Amino acid sequence: MLDLNVDNLLNKVHNYNAVFENTQKYRNVWRDSLKNQIISDVTEICKAVGLKIEIEATNQFSNLEAIICSLGNVKSGIHEIVEPDIEKHLIRFNGSLVYQQLYNGKVLVVINYPIIENYMEPRPPKTIAIYRPEEIKTPFVLRHVETLVSEITAWEDYDDDETVLPARIGFTHNLTPETTLKEDTQQQ
Repeated sequence: MLDLNVDNLLNKVHNYNAVFENTQKYRNVWRDSLKNQIISDVTEICKAVGLKIEIEATNQFSNLEAIICSLGNVKSGIHEIVEPDIEKHLIRFNGSLVYQQLYNGKVLVVINYPIIENYMEPRPPKTIAIYRPEEIKTPFVLRHVETLVSEITAWEDYDDDETVLPARIGFTHNLTPETTLKEDTQQQ
């Protein structure tokens, strides 16, 4: 037998076993209660404020399930003129809030932005956070729905009115309009 100090490795093995046990525990919590709690919370929150939502629970892969809280699909109001008297409506996906079970039992929460088919590239989803199942409580779900509505509203109200200052070049790159005005009055 080799005379080695394996304390560090032993600590790593204990940590690995604890993490692996947590994965199993998280998966059980999702299956036994969390999945239904999220569906119930989202349903009640949206009902209380009159927000139309469609909830779909996917289960194609066990322990990689998802809850998709969709704002639905509608005609975008944009249509392609195929022939003089034939129009093809473009469909708009209104966005969604997704609770995705990860391989380790934790839950990824993301927002999918709206998209109009055949018109635009999808914007990458916005990750809200990754949670251990015991961290997801009703107040968190409420904040997730609020974030969804805020993000979708900002997407809908998009324009280029945001003030973007041009890059300054040369000796005046540190000057603001106020300092330029002060310097001009001092020189007079």
